[in-house]
Amino acid sequence: MLRKIIQIDEDKCDGCGDCVPECHEGALQIIDGKVRLISDLFCDGLGACIGHCPNGALAVIEREAEPYDEKKVMDYIVKGGENVIKAHLSHLKEHKEFAFLAQALDYLNDNGINIPQIDVVENKPSGGCSGSQARSFESPNNIEEVGIRRSHLTQWPIQMHLVSPNSAYYRNSDLLLAADCCAFSYGDFHKDFINGKSLAIACPKLDSNKEVYLNKLIAMIDEANINSIHVVIMQVPCCGGLVQLAQQAAESANRRVPLLVTIIGVQGEILKQVDL
Repeated sequence: MLRKIIQIDEDKCDGCGDCVPECHEGALQIIDGKVRLISDLFCDGLGACIGHCPNGALAVIEREAEPYDEKKVMDYIVKGGENVIKAHLSHLKEHKEFAFLAQALDYLNDNGINIPQIDVVENKPSGGCSGSQARSFESPNNIEEVGIRRSHLTQWPIQMHLVSPNSAYYRNSDLLLAADCCAFSYGDFHKDFINGKSLAIACPKLDSNKEVYLNKLIAMIDEANINSIHVVIMQVPCCGGLVQLAQQAAESANRRVPLLVTIIGVQGEILKQVDL
């Protein structure tokens, strides 16, 4: 059957193993110094492991693969104990995989295994994807807002599915490729990031048909002759897919452009900037 599944670029993988514990289904293992997908049956294709690879060696693709088998996954999961079971159930719930969740709960009931509580209580998640975890922050009382901040946006549309890579505003520009949440988290997003740049926004976790994004980025490099790409993402794991798209485009294009990545914390601070 045709379905989403993890693909591993062995040339980029250095065998660090950071992704392995993030795959609660046990689909990834380090073998002969490289991470390997040990079975199509175990990979749910949701990509929780992607943002934990420091080298961008993981991507979700669509290909012919054996159907994901929740029962076989649970045979593996229960060996890890209650915390691993809890993390797996939360993973399924937060990705709205309710059919698989029901199968997992049936498995636990049929085998007389205690079902851990996976509801969110007092904003403290019981496991699963950190990008979906509920959190509360206190806004500082001493923020002084003076005057009206003007927008630095000079184009429309901005969403990747809607933009044309050959639009005049992309030609010979510096492209800001931003994850959707960044502008809401970083207070001076317009002044510090949009100013002087063309813009495209996307959500690497929730958007569909991201192959279109890759083709558009390649066209921006080769046809619109953009000068550079600045990728701005959140610190949550699911945002790593946007960096991978930019890297794939930069590697596939005929021209070479510099690539800068900025990572924003969930409370609006700049955590890291790196040239790729």
